[in-house]
Amino acid sequence: MTEKLCWYVMYTAPRAEKQVAKRLEEKNIHVYLPIIEEIRQWSDRKKKVQKPLFNGYLFVYTSKDRLWESLQVSGAVKFINFSGEHAVVHQDEIDAIQRVIETGVAIEVDTGAIEQGEMVHILGGPLQGVTGECIQKSNQDYFIIRIPSINQSMLVKVPRKFLKVIRE
Repeated sequence: MTEKLCWYVMYTAPRAEKQVAKRLEEKNIHVYLPIIEEIRQWSDRKKKVQKPLFNGYLFVYTSKDRLWESLQVSGAVKFINFSGEHAVVHQDEIDAIQRVIETGVAIEVDTGAIEQGEMVHILGGPLQGVTGECIQKSNQDYFIIRIPSINQSMLVKVPRKFLKVIRE
C-alpha cells in the first residue's frame, strides 16, 4: 500500500529556510520554498534580495510516515500542528502561491487577523480566474489569498475594475 503524499508545513530555525530546503532536496525530499524579490535600502546603496515569502515556513511534499526523516536535517524545527493533526496545505493553495509569485506582482504577507470581507473573483490581469477575499488597506484595494493551514495570508494589490463580487 502506498502512503498518500501531501504538502506538510515545516517550521524552520530563524533565517534557515533556504538552507533547510537545500538539505531536504539533497535527500531527494520534494520541497517548495516560495521566494520573493525585495529591494533593500542601506545608507549607501540599494540591493535586490531574495527572501522567503513566509518567514520560517516551507512546504514539504511527503507521506506522513516520512515526516520524521525530513526533521533530521539541520535547521528543521517541527511540522506545524493544529488540534493534534499535522497542517496540510492543498495543492490548489500551493498552485495559487506559485502563480502569484510567477506574475511578479507586489506581495505583502499579513499574519494579523483580518476581518471577513467580500469574496471576489479576479476577472482580468495576470491573476485572472483566482478567487479570494477583497479588503481595503490605506485606500487601496487588496486581494487576499489565505493559506489557512499556516494561518498566513498573501495581500496582492489588484485594481478594483478586475474584481467581481461573488454572490452566494
